[in-house]
Amino acid sequence: MAIMGRYCKAYLLKQLREFPGWSEKIQTIKRKNPAAGQNAEEAQPLTDESIVYLQENYAVTGGIFQDEDILFDQVTPEWMEYCKSVLKFELPDYLTKETA
Repeated sequence: MAIMGRYCKAYLLKQLREFPGWSEKIQTIKRKNPAAGQNAEEAQPLTDESIVYLQENYAVTGGIFQDEDILFDQVTPEWMEYCKSVLKFELPDYLTKETA
């Protein structure tokens, strides 16, 4: 069963590809194709205009699930800084505040 994280944010792939240490683990992502049938999926090539998801754990996926279509998972301090400073990625308060 796919793992749904608590937070992710969508970006155009070209924004993430600007990171100097970027590399992609896959070349295509699965997308639903309504024209082919209700549950039909097809592999679509990754382009600069592809929408991808930066997860709360700083991995990048092709969809909203943390464990499917993983494009990038080389989480380093440099990558985390790039996400914060260039992409303006911030976890919401409800994820960062400790509960009493």
